[in-house]
Amino acid sequence: MKAIESAESFYRHRGITHTATNLFNVFDNGEYCTEPLLYIRRDFYKISLLLGKCKLNLHDKEIQIDKPALVFYHPQLPFSWTPLSPEQPGYFCMFKKEFLIELQKNSSLQQSPLFRPEKNGVFFLNKEQLKNVRDIFRSMLRDIDSDYAFKYDLLRSRLQLLIHESLKMEPDAPFSKSNTAAERITASFLELLERQFPIDTPERILKLRSASDFANALSVHVNHLNNAVKKSTGKPTSVHISERIVTEADSLLKHSDWPVADIAYSLGFEYPNYFYNFYKKQTGHAPGITRQQAL
Repeated sequence: MKAIESAESFYRHRGITHTATNLFNVFDNGEYCTEPLLYIRRDFYKISLLLGKCKLNLHDKEIQIDKPALVFYHPQLPFSWTPLSPEQPGYFCMFKKEFLIELQKNSSLQQSPLFRPEKNGVFFLNKEQLKNVRDIFRSMLRDIDSDYAFKYDLLRSRLQLLIHESLKMEPDAPFSKSNTAAERITASFLELLERQFPIDTPERILKLRSASDFANALSVHVNHLNNAVKKSTGKPTSVHISERIVTEADSLLKHSDWPVADIAYSLGFEYPNYFYNFYKKQTGHAPGITRQQAL
């Protein structure tokens, strides 16, 4: 897996020198997105309107883009991108976490893929949705080249509109507040679980690996945590933890060159054979098989 790409290195590698700020920028996709991207993580958020044919590996899934799509990229999630057509029209904006401070106060926006990396971040657009999204990006391009004193406040508003467009495309998952104690505990558990990832270096060791670890971190009894999670999700706490560890293990096996022993250690296994037995029990095959299939 490549080292994390910073916004500054993104600009430098593409010869972009006219940017006024690294906090937010918007570009025409065709000018800068022509070469395949190997699996990579970045230190910035990105939203793309893709109008060409391409292939994405996102959330450890391969997605074929063969019609207009709005795609949200989260810094925590590695991804790869492969163009499948000569032309790659569209637009993208990229921004740092600091640019989102005001947006993060909006509870409804917290439900978008921008802030929830576990959600699917790919939205295929119909004709009306495409017009709305394209108009927002074109307005962003005009705004950023303007001399308007408050253009970054305006761009933040445009970004909010873009996020709302994605929320409007999720009719089956409306925003709802966690009203019960079980839902609130479960939400805190899932957030704490996700916060541990991704594992960026072999030296960074997973600290919370059991239901008891999470219960202590949340200052609740382990039985109370287990009951709340099972009631809210239908799955035991241990299953959520195991599934997330396997997902991260798959990502590291496929997209890093770390030895399996280092992957095992970073995921909190004291000995490689413990990881081997755990992984085989969860997936039905050895870690080496997953690595070989990715070659």
